[in-house]
Amino acid sequence: MSIPDRIETRISKLFNIRYPIIQAGMVWVSGYKLAAAVANAGGLGLIGSGSMKPELLKEHIQKARLHTSNPFGVNIPLLRGDADKLIQTVIDEGVNIVFTSAGHPGKYIDQLKNAGCVVTHVVPSVKYALKAESVGCDAVVAEGFEAGGHNGIDEITTFCLIPQVVDSVKIPVIAAGGIADGRGMLAAFALGAEGVQIGTRFAASEESSAHPNYKNAIINATDNSTVLILKKITPVRMIKNEFALKVLEAENLGATKEELLELLGKGREKAAIFDGDLNNGEIEAGQCSGLIKEILPASIIVNNILEEYYIAKNKLA
Repeated sequence: MSIPDRIETRISKLFNIRYPIIQAGMVWVSGYKLAAAVANAGGLGLIGSGSMKPELLKEHIQKARLHTSNPFGVNIPLLRGDADKLIQTVIDEGVNIVFTSAGHPGKYIDQLKNAGCVVTHVVPSVKYALKAESVGCDAVVAEGFEAGGHNGIDEITTFCLIPQVVDSVKIPVIAAGGIADGRGMLAAFALGAEGVQIGTRFAASEESSAHPNYKNAIINATDNSTVLILKKITPVRMIKNEFALKVLEAENLGATKEELLELLGKGREKAAIFDGDLNNGEIEAGQCSGLIKEILPASIIVNNILEEYYIAKNKLA
């Protein structure tokens, strides 16, 4: 089918992109190859700095510029000990689209705004959406707990979260959590969102820097393959494996936060996502994994989402 050249929303205008489809900045997944590919397809690609040192982030930004002339951005988890250095790297390299997560954006908002950056913050609830708006963020990503990886403690679903955030803030809202195709995008727009942020579907792309084992774990997943664990620390959604079931058993037996931290150890994300250890690592992925059946180029993923969006929209009409 013929896809229009643009979808105009406040989000597409804010980032100067053709389609309000944002590829999430995921650790060990979202390097320059993925961000540039999504940007070239008309969406917004994000480099995930959560698994990078400042020097590596600088390298990825420079390589992204060699592969696309379109806008792209960087996601920065604010709880990182070197978040200030990552932010300075982004500013020094002239990137003017920044997504922040896992922390309070107010600490860095003036620095980013003074550098001419458009700032979007990822939130799990209305409370944090209002805080992000009050400190000057230009948009928010409202992420339901269907999403892969780290989630909010309140476990609010995307379907319930999006309209409540939309009703509470004046800045544009990007929906995230459980969205993997055009039907999900249309549903998010019906709830008042003006863009979608998609993680797991792009994690299983050809340009994703993740290990093939991790990508195959996503495409082999079914509707009930993921589980939310480590709720006493920071809730994490991941595909069930030996490690996840061990944590789940410990939680059911009443393990303390300290015991869970000892069980978690270090490097679990890298072990599964980048090194391909599907037994001992955190296979972070969303509930939408069951919708994903093949590893595709990012450009095809964007095109498929748009086709599905318009097919679903025409059916409703």
